[in-house]
Amino acid sequence: PAIDAQFKFQSELGPDHRGRVVVFVQSKEGQTLDSQDLESQIVQNAELVLTNGTIGPINVFVQTRAVQPLISSDAINKLGVVQRLGQGESYFYDSIPERVYNIGLGAEKINGSLVSPGETFSFNQAIGTVSAVFGFRKAYAIIQGKTVLDDGGGVCQVSTTLYRAVLNSGLPVVERTAHSYRVGFYEEGGFLPGLDATVYPPSPDFKFKNDTANSILIQATFDKAKSKLTFELFGTSDGRVSTVSKPIILSTSPPPEPVYEDDATLPAGQVKQVDTAHAGAKVYFTRMVTRNGETLINERVDSDYVPWPARYLRGTKT
Repeated sequence: PAIDAQFKFQSELGPDHRGRVVVFVQSKEGQTLDSQDLESQIVQNAELVLTNGTIGPINVFVQTRAVQPLISSDAINKLGVVQRLGQGESYFYDSIPERVYNIGLGAEKINGSLVSPGETFSFNQAIGTVSAVFGFRKAYAIIQGKTVLDDGGGVCQVSTTLYRAVLNSGLPVVERTAHSYRVGFYEEGGFLPGLDATVYPPSPDFKFKNDTANSILIQATFDKAKSKLTFELFGTSDGRVSTVSKPIILSTSPPPEPVYEDDATLPAGQVKQVDTAHAGAKVYFTRMVTRNGETLINERVDSDYVPWPARYLRGTKT
């Protein structure tokens, strides 16, 4: 397959955050089989065999054709990626090692993505299949109303952080879904609930649109030592300013009574906790994006986190 060039932004000192883009993965021409030519040769040879009754080796010359990368290295000067548009951050203190690993791998898969002018970026499409086959490990995730171990647990930390960068960059959000319940990781570092985005390929997805006149480069910084993930978006500012309000908690509700489920694999009398309780909350924030006195975006974003019971497995094995 052809290899697309990947770029990174190198910031330089200055209040305008201007810098330059450099190539860290060179583009490479690919090669594919000319299947139409191959089929034609096989048919012609088969006709000769049928007509002449020839028995013996048949020589077929395999032809290939070049496949050009979608993004070439020499496109670097045409991208219009000259300054930072905005950034988002989150923390993952006390995450289990498997979750930390998945966050790093997910950030790596998104890092270096280019979003062309007018293009809608899909997080699920960019990250690909989230499974052990593609390197993800099992960590806790919300699946069908329960917190369970699943391949790629922690990937929502990546989508949440990117969501915050998009909000601060003043770009339109096309699709975003809040988590079912409040997740403590997304409130670390002083963040209030309401600034998260859950994903689970193929749905729900997180999508945003590049409505600027130039390409946007997505760049991730995964700092394992500080348990911090940062996303920065680079492009050419058109003068827009994004103002995101502090989330407002409209109401909260206590978690329901614990739930106990019989488990025949555990010895009788043994109780094992498999989920923690979370208080519910109704939250909203507002975002205003303006440019030279013109309002581009004026939105209210609501999130409804359901109260979540603690869950226990109760052994029944005799």
